Amino acid sequence: MAAIFLFGTLLHAPLLRAVAGEDLAMVPAVLPDAAVAGVQGAPYPVLVAQKGGRADGALIEVAGEALARLDFYEACFGYRREAVGVVVGGAMRQAEVWRPDPGAAGVAAHGSWSLVDWARDWGDLAVIAAAEVMRQRAGGAGAAEVGARYWMIAARAQAEVSAGAWRRPALVGQSPARDKVEVIERHHPYSGFHTVEELVLRHRQFDGALSDPQRRSVFRAADAVTVLPYDPVRDRILVIEQLRMGPFVHGDAHPWLLEPVAGMIDAGETPETAARRETVEEAGLELGALHLVARYYPSPGGLAQVLISYVALADLPDGVTGTGGHISEGEDILSHLVDWETARAMLERGDMANAPLVLSMQWLMLNRDRLRAGA
Repeated sequence: MAAIFLFGTLLHAPLLRAVAGEDLAMVPAVLPDAAVAGVQGAPYPVLVAQKGGRADGALIEVAGEALARLDFYEACFGYRREAVGVVVGGAMRQAEVWRPDPGAAGVAAHGSWSLVDWARDWGDLAVIAAAEVMRQRAGGAGAAEVGARYWMIAARAQAEVSAGAWRRPALVGQSPARDKVEVIERHHPYSGFHTVEELVLRHRQFDGALSDPQRRSVFRAADAVTVLPYDPVRDRILVIEQLRMGPFVHGDAHPWLLEPVAGMIDAGETPETAARRETVEEAGLELGALHLVARYYPSPGGLAQVLISYVALADLPDGVTGTGGHISEGEDILSHLVDWETARAMLERGDMANAPLVLSMQWLMLNRDRLRAGA
């Protein structure tokens, strides 16, 4: 049985339960000569030495599979256990705490950290992400492997939280709630950078009867943004070109597609922030005003992902094009300036074979005169 001092996100009981796989009793404890601080640019805290300070937390006693699960979760972030002395009920006792591996790069402590604020902003996301981390462990993935893609796991969790908070206006249709669906079985045959879920389910039909059990497979990805930069003064757009695996695997003779700028929405990031960040990364552009085209499911029958598309005002002089993308992610992106008449021809003749580009171009056709008048 190991006695572990908790000082950060695992103090959130739902997260501790999701990681450990069982309920664990938490007893108030204090680590002397230490403090819990925030981390610059990150939601989690760090333990820092502080003479005369006190890091408030809790002590848990854990063993067996629960301890192995907790050790795995912390190892995903490069943490391992080390011995400390903590005060419990006025008495000093020996315990352990998860801390970064001594060989890992340090983090910059910044300000204070609040469990209440973290739970409000990140708690639901962290619990969902932890469940996937544990599924990947059960599937044989190593901690370093899971840790390297945790950002994508968290982004998928962010997408699930966002979807649960969104409400369709339902101006047309009955719009039944999700509790009209009964999940009989759920499996995860593949969990990696993306995931695949297989479900056996039944649901209440429009005639009131319960459907027969149905087997369905769904590909899950994080939500993403797309951005079509438009210069209303020069009356031109910018599109990017890159190799896409969907068309390639589908057998397309020309798997390099013309697209808007696009990218995943990171955990804790707003769609607007993601749109501006991705445009800098892929096209080297700073954007002006963002105009929402639509929030939509690109292929709801089998793809669990929401796209949020924008047309953005931008300065697009000659010479602004070039190559971009993250080399470390294998991105090889070429940008193109397209005058308005050519863009219309591309749309009409099928040269725009990417759904967000088609939708964004159609929105721009409806709103172009207004944007130009305000330029």
